Amino acid sequence: MTLPVMPPFPSFSKHNNEMTKKSHQFLLLLLVFVIFLFSSSSCSAAAVDFFSSNGGRLSDAEARFIFQRQLLYYRDEFGDRGENVSVDPSLSFENPRLRKAYIALQAWKQAIFSDPLNLTGNWVGSDVCNYTGVFCSLSLDKPKVHVVAGIDLNHGDIAGYLPEELGLLTDLALFHVNSNRFCGIVPHKFAGLKLLFELDLSNNRFAGKFPSVVLKLPALKFLDIRFNEFEGKIPRALFDKDLDAIFINHNRFASGLPDNIGNSPVSVIVLANNGFHGCVPAGLGNMSDTLNEIILMNNGLKSCLPKEIGLLKNLTVLDVSYNELEGPIPDEIGGMKELEQLNVAHNRLSGSIPEKLLAGPAGSEA
Repeated sequence: MTLPVMPPFPSFSKHNNEMTKKSHQFLLLLLVFVIFLFSSSSCSAAAVDFFSSNGGRLSDAEARFIFQRQLLYYRDEFGDRGENVSVDPSLSFENPRLRKAYIALQAWKQAIFSDPLNLTGNWVGSDVCNYTGVFCSLSLDKPKVHVVAGIDLNHGDIAGYLPEELGLLTDLALFHVNSNRFCGIVPHKFAGLKLLFELDLSNNRFAGKFPSVVLKLPALKFLDIRFNEFEGKIPRALFDKDLDAIFINHNRFASGLPDNIGNSPVSVIVLANNGFHGCVPAGLGNMSDTLNEIILMNNGLKSCLPKEIGLLKNLTVLDVSYNELEGPIPDEIGGMKELEQLNVAHNRLSGSIPEKLLAGPAGSEA
């Protein structure tokens, strides 16, 4: 397959986080007991049967189970899980890079517990370029060499985790796995994906601290980790990175917004539905040349809206609703000529909306 043109911004997907009944929990405990008795291969088979027989839902207990499976047999220096894939000597590969891709994809297949759409059913043999969801193109450094350049398993409802062997896909530019049931952590070996341009892990069950490995990807422009279970602080380095889009909404991040947020050259940034608190940094005004949309709704932001927001001359969408902001709406917002949508509802703001804003094209809710 040749590499298709990927859409720049995938649509939002609802995140399902249902808990199962007590009988379901009992079956999970029974499964763990079976795992203790049998080998890794029988463990994978039992897990597939279990997830398939329960309607594809993934409870918190199952998510914890998969996370532990990620670290069960092998740990590298970072604690990442490896599958120790062996290559049948009868298989032949067009070049060494496709051989490495075979190892990476077979390791991933072993790390999948449920694939209800059977997307990985044809992940067999050495012709990895014909695997479903795998896209090949010519290498950038060797134009006559075919390599795996993209993976798209969006909306596959797949349950499992990401093994550290995926770091072997060093020619990968796109990695899209949104709307699945992947759990655990993002492997540190992802740092080897030096050409990765788009990373979409949204609408899964990834957990832990912010995946700092993404900060080591020099070519990354599009980062989407929304609708997961990430928590803790956001690293300052995220906003010093040359990204075009940041989607980290609907997680469990809880910290103040770093004061260097204005260093980011992004055009879109969505931080909604987390636990961010403190002030809205005045440094946002430094993003005037690039920023088109910023959504900060449903956090715990306090204090006033800084007047520097009025410097965002290219901004079309500003949403700070459902926070604890106080004081007047800055008059400077009235000079934002490109503003189409302003939402400041459900705060503690006072005063009136600037007259220039009422006369302009922006729709507002206060």
